[in-house]
Amino acid sequence: MSRFRRGGKIVDRTGFRNEKEESGIPQGLIKTARKSGQLNLSNKGLTEVPQCVWRINLDTPEEAHQNLSFDAADRWWEQTDLTKLILASNRLHCLSEDIKLLPALTVLDVHDNQLTSLPHAIGTLDNLQKLHASHNKLKELPEEIWSLRKLKTLYLQHNELESIPEGIENLTYLEELELSNNQLVEIPGSFGKLTNLVKLNLSNNKLTSLPVEICSMKSLRQLDCTSNQLEDVPPELAGMVSLEQLFLRHNKLCHLPEFPSCKLLKKGTQELLKFLRSRMQDQTICSSEEESTRKTAVNSETAMCLPSESKINLRAIMELKALEYSEKQATVVPDELFAAVGNSPIYSVNFSKNQLTEVPSRIVELKNTVNDVNLGFNKLQNMSLELCMLQKLTHLDLRNNLLTALPAEMEALVQLRTVTLSFNRFKTFPDVLYRMSTIEVILISNNQIRTIDPFQLKLLDKLATLDLQNNDLMQIPPELGNCTSLKVLTLDGNPFRNPRAAVIAKGTSAVLEYLRSRIPT
Repeated sequence: MSRFRRGGKIVDRTGFRNEKEESGIPQGLIKTARKSGQLNLSNKGLTEVPQCVWRINLDTPEEAHQNLSFDAADRWWEQTDLTKLILASNRLHCLSEDIKLLPALTVLDVHDNQLTSLPHAIGTLDNLQKLHASHNKLKELPEEIWSLRKLKTLYLQHNELESIPEGIENLTYLEELELSNNQLVEIPGSFGKLTNLVKLNLSNNKLTSLPVEICSMKSLRQLDCTSNQLEDVPPELAGMVSLEQLFLRHNKLCHLPEFPSCKLLKKGTQELLKFLRSRMQDQTICSSEEESTRKTAVNSETAMCLPSESKINLRAIMELKALEYSEKQATVVPDELFAAVGNSPIYSVNFSKNQLTEVPSRIVELKNTVNDVNLGFNKLQNMSLELCMLQKLTHLDLRNNLLTALPAEMEALVQLRTVTLSFNRFKTFPDVLYRMSTIEVILISNNQIRTIDPFQLKLLDKLATLDLQNNDLMQIPPELGNCTSLKVLTLDGNPFRNPRAAVIAKGTSAVLEYLRSRIPT
């Protein structure tokens, strides 16, 4: 039973609107959330969170006035406390202090909004294990956040944080901390007390040094300090036996201690090749930066100015084979960018994190070479036919847009292996994906998909990863268990009742085996 009473008194509903009057939230979602304990309101265009969300476990549901039968199929009195709330990719500027009315929350996802602060009442969420607040406008954190003693994952990347106040050492269960792409100039020594931390990302900040206390993180496996202003690192880092990956590219380092525990050479050929390629790119970028520093005037052979006053480094285009125009908040990609390409082959295109409402038509000029296109975090409502003409395309990222469908012409992408469609507005699984025999990875979480066709999915014999998290799947067809090529199947955050959470938690193999056991004979 949920909490309809507090302190023996019925909670007063005076002044609150009837649920039917709440705008923007389908009552079917609220009803389902009361049963599943999970509510996904991503990509709903919300500028504020309706009161019915905060009071979902307090107010008597509407169906209570319509059906009082104890043998009814909908037992409204057996509702579950809300444990997972997803408010990502909306237009929220703030969260109400009424968040305290959801004390059972274990997951709160508010990323990709316009939040400038977090409510002080967030400190009352004693059960919270994951807080995802990236891609907002947070300048500071409430001190109450350090009261979340059960927190394991904290994502704060892509905000405007200038400092991390003392108190973070209270998050003793924290395992993953993302602070990249902020304005941090220093890290407090109290970080060293986060002894369960496994992954720490500090990249793309303004750090000039690391505290020696960071070496006390006995569980840390990955430390990313890429693109800061570090002039040295504590030699004690070399003694961190758990550290496997250390990223220090794009800093001001002159020397490094030896790191005997870093296991790059043990991670196989692909990881080694990836590292060597990154080193080649770093050298090219560094030489370009040094050259631009030496010269007071930009050489017209290496750079040109766009209307936005950003520069195109022709050397990067020619040697890195990459076309980069991301995080500009631009509504169009300037023609000058494509003109700068000339006859140089381009393998990678990144136009993410802008305000594009359509795919640049000139992208078709790259059709003979480009294999990786990132158009995520824009405002695309349609996938243009020009994209369908990129015959060498193997990776396509369209996450965080406004897509509701994919064109049938996409079937022409005969080399496509990975497609990312998370955080869009799909209500049905795109039919064209069923016909793409080369596809290996489909990431389509955080949409509104209600059904999938297991018989057509089975025909995709190369499909290894299928991410369907946080959709509206009411049931998982048992025949999905026959898709034996799947190595990763994620279904969390859907309103289905079977498989149960205990089965899901055992992983993909257990889920597929369970589903096969349910196929009628």
